[in-house]
Amino acid sequence: MFAILLVLSCQTSINKDNNSVANKNQPNLNAKDILGHPEYLAISYGGYRTTSRDDQPSINDLKEDMLILNAMGVKILRTYNVHLDQAANVLEAIRQLKDENANFEMYVMLGIWIDCKNAFNWDNVKPDHNQESERNPVEVQTAVTLAKKYPEIVKILAVGNEAMVKWATAYYVQPGVILKWVNHLQALKKSGELPKDLWITSSDNFASWGGGDSEYHVEDLEKLIHAVDYISMHTYPMHDTHYHPVFWGISETETNTSKKVKIDSVMLRAKVYAMSQYEAVKTYMKSLGVDKPIHIGETGWASYSGGLYGNNGSKATDEYKEALYYQHMREWTNKAGMSCFYFEAFDEHWKDAENPKGSENHFGLFTIDGKAKYALWDLVDKGLFKGLTRNGNPITKTYNGNIDELMKEVMIPELKPQSK
Repeated sequence: MFAILLVLSCQTSINKDNNSVANKNQPNLNAKDILGHPEYLAISYGGYRTTSRDDQPSINDLKEDMLILNAMGVKILRTYNVHLDQAANVLEAIRQLKDENANFEMYVMLGIWIDCKNAFNWDNVKPDHNQESERNPVEVQTAVTLAKKYPEIVKILAVGNEAMVKWATAYYVQPGVILKWVNHLQALKKSGELPKDLWITSSDNFASWGGGDSEYHVEDLEKLIHAVDYISMHTYPMHDTHYHPVFWGISETETNTSKKVKIDSVMLRAKVYAMSQYEAVKTYMKSLGVDKPIHIGETGWASYSGGLYGNNGSKATDEYKEALYYQHMREWTNKAGMSCFYFEAFDEHWKDAENPKGSENHFGLFTIDGKAKYALWDLVDKGLFKGLTRNGNPITKTYNGNIDELMKEVMIPELKPQSK
């Protein structure tokens, strides 16, 4: 009775007619061709299966995941760094799948990790946000090497992940550092060392792109916006259900409505909140005389939290709300001609290894053992994952597909304080 008609269900097969961008008679596709195309869904991906990234997934593990994602219409992956084996192995896994099946398609937005000097305070030395890490050049060069080795797969290089936002106190850098490396990569394109149609961006919080506080409106950010090929913007309404709950909560007019209506209404407001952050970035960009594409580099909604967003907090996290948010983001961005690198494909428990109930461990659309969460139940019913496995497990539904059992764990947010 609470079933969701996911927009994704109409995107699970690729149009083979002569007008489709997916037609194999087309020349080698580039970022401009695939970003914002509804037949090329994007997703953020990490294939880690344990509580430590010391346990790197094998190429066979990664191929298993690529087939699952491809079955649901995903054609573009986003990775986060290149200093661990997973990044190179993802590219090799995709190449092997392409060799095995000429019709297999998957492209990659390769993330370059950037941080400041003394980042993460490993040696009890305070991070220096005005200088960059000595390792950044190595990370950049590794990404260049991979982009040259796999030009048919790597279509985007992203310099930094939330590397400029000031709440990332353990590692953030000034915009000038990101600008330096973006300019370096653009120069390699001009010289012919990198493909000329490879797109360069930085993937960061909406505030870092000028859509928030004016403290971010600095000259180097203006130059960066001119330098990138497009803006990769992050938006996370879920986090603001606790930190800035201006949109969160049930209104007085909704107090006598059903549980479903209450939750549907509050999740619609979450969508509008995300859209407002996009509009703020777009407004700032255009105030600089720039008109470039903006794509959602990251957004998501956790299905569980034992902390700030759970039943003892903002009551934001469960599979039903996650599914609504996923549906809203796909519908909005597909209609607007934007890509949305939804965070994320699979749960990753290394993200908060000391706290199994932490929300960071539960952003996946699939559990670690391959169960499809409610957002994807519709695709399981359609048989899209038939014959596919993760860790040897067939793809089945969470809660054994029982919506009534799922809804028992869905909490209604508190009454929203009324403005005076």
